[in-house]
Amino acid sequence: MMRLRILTPVAEVLAADATIVRALDATGAFAILPGHADFVTVLGIGVLGWRGGEGGEHFAALRHGVLRVTGGDTVTIATREAHVGDDLAALERELVAEYLRRDEEEAHLRTRAVQLHAAAMRRLQEVIAAGREPVGIGGQ
Repeated sequence: MMRLRILTPVAEVLAADATIVRALDATGAFAILPGHADFVTVLGIGVLGWRGGEGGEHFAALRHGVLRVTGGDTVTIATREAHVGDDLAALERELVAEYLRRDEEEAHLRTRAVQLHAAAMRRLQEVIAAGREPVGIGGQ
């Protein structure tokens, strides 16, 4: 038996016993059984699965994270966001799609911020090259 914990920046989403944990990283799908060697991997957006101590299958939609196995009996996942449920199809359909949409939106916003920063730097360089003092600097 292993202890499975899923943590977000604001809460412990899950603390449960598990006989097997299944996840997906950049190299593919893998499973962790009791006695597994210490292990750390980065998870993307996806669904984590585990079989509980009572034998039932459970799932959690994860929005990126780090999975760590320690002592062969503890699996800890630190993630930006997680939702636990027993309906795999619903988690994949609703939450994974939402996580992907948010990631795309955040990537667009990061790109736009870099573009604005670059434009400001170009404008500052133009002002300096022209020998003028930028507006708002030097007491103006």
